[in-house]
Amino acid sequence: MTALQFCVTQRSPRDHARLGILKTPHGQVTTPVFMPVGTQGTVKGMTPRQLAEAGASMLLANTYHLYLRPGPEVIEEAGGLHRFAAWPGPLLTDSGGFQVFSLANLRKVTEHGVRFRSHIDGSEHFLGPEESVLIQNRLGADIIMAFDFFPAYPCQRGEAARSVELTTAWARRCRAAHGREDQALFGIVQGAVWEDLRKESARGLVELDFPGYAIGGLSVGEPKPAMYEMVATTTPHLPWDRPRYLMGVGSPEDVVEAVRHGVDMFDCVLPTRNARHGTILTFHGSLQVRKAGLARDPGPLEEGCDCYTCASFSRSYLRHLFKTGELLGMTLATIHNLRFMFRLMERVQLAIAGDGLENLAAQLREAYGLRRAGGKGFPG
Repeated sequence: MTALQFCVTQRSPRDHARLGILKTPHGQVTTPVFMPVGTQGTVKGMTPRQLAEAGASMLLANTYHLYLRPGPEVIEEAGGLHRFAAWPGPLLTDSGGFQVFSLANLRKVTEHGVRFRSHIDGSEHFLGPEESVLIQNRLGADIIMAFDFFPAYPCQRGEAARSVELTTAWARRCRAAHGREDQALFGIVQGAVWEDLRKESARGLVELDFPGYAIGGLSVGEPKPAMYEMVATTTPHLPWDRPRYLMGVGSPEDVVEAVRHGVDMFDCVLPTRNARHGTILTFHGSLQVRKAGLARDPGPLEEGCDCYTCASFSRSYLRHLFKTGELLGMTLATIHNLRFMFRLMERVQLAIAGDGLENLAAQLREAYGLRRAGGKGFPG
């Protein structure tokens, strides 16, 4: 089969949301889809079986981290990342650009790529478009990302314009270097918080005819209204028949708002990171599991949740695990938070096929404080 097939199966008559089927060499997923982040080739505290039982259909892994440890040659020799990590389903790897620009030390950026020092041991490395694609080819994910220039927030307009120029040039080089037909290469739209730069970036990438497009450089500290505006500005300039991926966005209210503007794919560390710190996601807002008021609470983390944690354990027990530092607490909380995200996507899919997303969006804005904070959803 070809590297990737995407079909929009239903459009919402009320907004730009759509249902779709994304087919990869390792299986198909229904979109909109949320991908848990496996930074080091693992979702922290979870086995692949637990992920599948929670409802995961597709995972993300980080090229930068896997390049530094254990190295792409080790993973390639093991038969690729699917076999190395024992995950049989679809996988996506990022380009390494975000981590190089946000984690690595002493960066030097030229038109050729980025020279940087590892955040682990200070060793010097170079990552450019060709290097990023080659590493991802060796890792073997179903979907790989073009190397992009990630401008920090806040940045000057000149830096944002440079990010668009280099990202487009690097995307062209990535496309030329990509040598595996069983992997789909996506381009990444940049442009910080300038509408005209986002449009320019999207149009330049569409000319390169990628099988899918990502929106990058958001959810990095900018105000929510600015993030919403950039998504609403970008998606009309991306092909309707290609998947659209909003990188690094995973708060429940943001996911639903983005779906309303035609986004199909999401990833974020928020559900799993929050779980490890005792913050539980529910449809009524966040729950702090360490709160004293839960010490004798016999109820589940969330009424109506069908996850293993809620079916088996009480709030009181979860609080006990976190207060005593037991690792099991982190795993059980992660199971719940991921199951919450997958239940959220199921509700999103049902709403698209039914009466629309407005009620769900309003519920989540209220539950997660967006209305109380004075925030608004995406522009109409």
